[in-house]
Amino acid sequence: MIKYIINNIEHEITFCKSNALNNIARSIEKVKSDKNVLLVYDDKIEKKILQSIFHELKLSGCKIYSLKIKGNKLNKNEKYLFKIIDFLIKNKFTKKSVVLSCGGGVVGDIAALASSLYLRGTIYFTIPSTMTAIVDSAIGGKTGINYKGIINSIGTYYHPKNVFILEDIISSIPEREFTAGIAEIIKCGLIDNNQILKYLENNRNNIVERKFKFVSKICELTLKSKIKFFIKDVYENKSRLMLNFGHTFAHAIEMAIENEIKKDFIRHGEAVALGVLCEIYYTNRGKNNIFTYSKKLFESFNLPTYLNINELNLSRPKLMNDIYKNIFLDKKKISHYPRYISLKEQGKPKIVEIKDFDFINDTLLKVLF
Repeated sequence: MIKYIINNIEHEITFCKSNALNNIARSIEKVKSDKNVLLVYDDKIEKKILQSIFHELKLSGCKIYSLKIKGNKLNKNEKYLFKIIDFLIKNKFTKKSVVLSCGGGVVGDIAALASSLYLRGTIYFTIPSTMTAIVDSAIGGKTGINYKGIINSIGTYYHPKNVFILEDIISSIPEREFTAGIAEIIKCGLIDNNQILKYLENNRNNIVERKFKFVSKICELTLKSKIKFFIKDVYENKSRLMLNFGHTFAHAIEMAIENEIKKDFIRHGEAVALGVLCEIYYTNRGKNNIFTYSKKLFESFNLPTYLNINELNLSRPKLMNDIYKNIFLDKKKISHYPRYISLKEQGKPKIVEIKDFDFINDTLLKVLF
């Protein structure tokens, strides 16, 4: 278990082996809720896992409601946000009721945002169901929806009281979703804890094979690293910005692809891998040791290190131009210049403005294509 305190409120992350779902029931008892629970879940969650959650909550005397959401990025919008809020209103939920999400970053972000807005805040728990959600979006309090084609343009900061990481969930994650989450783990290793990188190198097979002892350990190391960055900077004024390493380029890549082909082609973690390589390349004006090391590590976990333009069936000049323009929409921008996280050596990230506009295109061309 990991515990941390935000605004004098204790928050917990619990690793649950099989048949340990009573942790959720105990946590609901602990927060003294009214035992009305809305389970907002991804339609891809295995039926037996949902049944186990329902069974455990019913045994604890909870009245359970459920709402299914198709958890792709195209559904991370105001329609689904208000669908949750309307449900809470219709069923007379109170501030002491519980919203429990079970899904990836899309479902978690929407459910958390709804929970933060309804009656100015109700109790929020989450069971992340993708590796990216487990090691990144489930903690830190960021909520949001995409609006007007801009990623996370509407959102709040609202921390889950409890996060439950289930062995059964980890075992059930599709291969591509599991692999995508490794990018966020590598990101934390590059900007902070070298122990993360060494653990990945030394235990690759055990992690890929989903052995819970090893997966939970790398998740624990990554989550503790993330907590260190946001614990005293919840609103991203300084240290927390480092967790955006790779994301200035990654979000630009995601938006460009999605706006062109209108479907969920690239996973967020896959875009982060590409974004990390772009930002290292941009920082160092080309390839260096850390670029080569990072690329090899991404490749060892079958993460993309370039864009397959033939598979995308898009014009390279058009895609490059769209990515370029999207970089200037990044939410970290506070002046005329967009900002990104530069990294010249492991463990020493810096927030820097992008001022050499010409080198953006050189970076995109040399790294992505």
